[in-house]
Amino acid sequence: MRTGVLLCWLVLGGFVGWAQVTPPAVNVDSTRTEDVLISSADTANVQEIQSYATQFVPRKASLYAAILPGLGQIYNKDYWKLPLVYGGLISFALVVDFYNDQYREARAELFTLLESDNPDGVSPRNLNQAQLRTIIEDTRRERDFYMVITGVFYLLQIAEAHISAHLKEFKLNPDLRVKIEPTFERPQFESYRAGLSVKLKF
Repeated sequence: MRTGVLLCWLVLGGFVGWAQVTPPAVNVDSTRTEDVLISSADTANVQEIQSYATQFVPRKASLYAAILPGLGQIYNKDYWKLPLVYGGLISFALVVDFYNDQYREARAELFTLLESDNPDGVSPRNLNQAQLRTIIEDTRRERDFYMVITGVFYLLQIAEAHISAHLKEFKLNPDLRVKIEPTFERPQFESYRAGLSVKLKF
């Protein structure tokens, strides 16, 4: 009997002691939000990223470049690319115009020769029908080829404006560094080795 009372006393004492040591449960309010302290530098960086993202929108850059060649580069503030865009377009347009003039001149000479009294003769440039037809085919092929190249160049400047607007965000990280440093290592039981390492820091 005494043993049972003693055992109950020890068990109850243990529960009382555990209740005194264990702190009361704390109900955490999940709807409560903690204040987050952000330094002024971090705030400035976030604002810079947000303003930069709204300033350069790739869809707008490609749309402007499609409306007017070079306008997408102006939107991206890549003014140094304008001479490349307009120089390329003007150069290709001049080549197309040159071959088109040659084509029309040879074609007019051929028609004049066919309508003359001597179709098997020669044109004012001393060219016969076979030579004129060859010139017409060659100049037409070259004209059409450079017309396609001009269209491809037009599409490329649209793609360049779109990609350049995407790449603007990579200029926001001032800590991005690429360093080339000499390295020395000595594997176990071997001599020293020297080389170069490229380190990319974010």
